[in-house]
Amino acid sequence: MDSVAAEQGRSLKDHMDDLAFYIFAAISVASAFGVVVSQNIVRTALFLLGTLGGVAGLYFLLDANLIAVIQLIVYAGGTLILIVFGIMLTSKSPWAEFKPPKSQIVLAAFVGLLMFIGITSLTLSGEVNWAARATKTPLATSPKVAEAGEALLTTYLVPFEVDLTAIGAAYLAKTEK
Repeated sequence: MDSVAAEQGRSLKDHMDDLAFYIFAAISVASAFGVVVSQNIVRTALFLLGTLGGVAGLYFLLDANLIAVIQLIVYAGGTLILIVFGIMLTSKSPWAEFKPPKSQIVLAAFVGLLMFIGITSLTLSGEVNWAARATKTPLATSPKVAEAGEALLTTYLVPFEVDLTAIGAAYLAKTEK
């Protein structure tokens, strides 16, 4: 009876938070799967962007705004810039496909299946009290985190954005064949 009363007491915001969680989780999982199965480097980079963006969305839902912004700037921005930089500087076409050996595909599928079974069994076993973990004080309320986030987005933003200039310069300097 208490669970019914608790469910009725949940607000629309709680339901929207749940919906947002499932959307970001689905984006992250589907994009991660796309990274694994894609054989085109450009599509792999786009799937990686979806994965990193979905994880950043989950961080935002946890009120870990600094970690979410770092996830977007450093990983989604920096890592993808390096991938695009590598594609531009290699002699191969960015649309070239790569095919891993069958043994690596089977091994990766086996390891992925083991991880899926482990995470699913941990989630369904009830050994982890997810509700207690979710009610802890969010990181964003710490003044030191707030100061670090402000410094990162004001004083130290330029070093992160210099990567974009480096890619543009490399593209312009590339010789045509």
